[in-house]
Amino acid sequence: MRNVVIIGSGCAGNTAAVYAARANLKPLVVSGHEAGGQLSLTTLVENFPGFPEGINGPDLVENIKKQAEHFGAEYVHGNVLEADLSQRPFRLNVEGEWTETRTVIVASGASARWLGLPSEQKLIGHGVSSCATCDGFFYRNKKIMVIGGGDSAMEEANFLTRFGQEVALVHRREEFRASKIMLDRVRANPKVKLLTNTVVEEIFDVSKDLVTGARLHNVKTGQTWDEPVDGFFVAIGHIPNTAVFQGQILTDADGYILSQGGARTNVKGVFHAGDVQDRTYRQAITAAGAGCMAAIEAERFLEAEGH
Repeated sequence: MRNVVIIGSGCAGNTAAVYAARANLKPLVVSGHEAGGQLSLTTLVENFPGFPEGINGPDLVENIKKQAEHFGAEYVHGNVLEADLSQRPFRLNVEGEWTETRTVIVASGASARWLGLPSEQKLIGHGVSSCATCDGFFYRNKKIMVIGGGDSAMEEANFLTRFGQEVALVHRREEFRASKIMLDRVRANPKVKLLTNTVVEEIFDVSKDLVTGARLHNVKTGQTWDEPVDGFFVAIGHIPNTAVFQGQILTDADGYILSQGGARTNVKGVFHAGDVQDRTYRQAITAAGAGCMAAIEAERFLEAEGH
């Protein structure tokens, strides 16, 4: 019988593990299908407090994991395949083995939607990114491309004009899903060039391990051309990793957990942390803070029950 099982090993899950382990709860951390979370896909992180020179994303999460292990957290590779939260103790199926636990912290994150091009996957962290706030700074006076048609794409494009000399916003349709106010803001920005009815066929240059350009195709005119670009940002949304809890934990229409205040979900004894609930900030530091909150809530919950 576990006191707490933490699902996810990004900034949120690992920080929750540090706090839970220091509270002597001997947490079990299930690493999840993207061990290390979104930070494992980034290179240099310059906005996490305490690292004046910056730190590599994978190193940051690995350090927090080592800190948690130092205090007695236990890690297991794999995914939660099934979850029964209908009664306590809760039951979780981790890679075919059932585990019982008094509390659960869901820190399973949200995975960025990608275009699915092989060249894109190879260049993630080498010019291809899903986070303008994280990586925009690296493209001062350079050419930037943003893919998407919703509010987040507009927000990223606008934000990136602070750094880039020009930002091309590429959307596969004529019409945008973005709200009028966000679209008007982008249209009024002289640094943004809108490319509608356009899809990306290829990102260059995998052989150089660096983004140098993209092959674009206009679906209306049939024209194909190469566009030079240094930074390539995909802003077509995220998918929260909550499918396994469907029908048990309350989520919004997109699958993000609906918070019941603090780090609480609608199921007593089940807590949330990080991008699995946060669709607004999505930063390493906010995820870490949320992990701290969830662990403290779980600790107090167990204490109130006399454990």
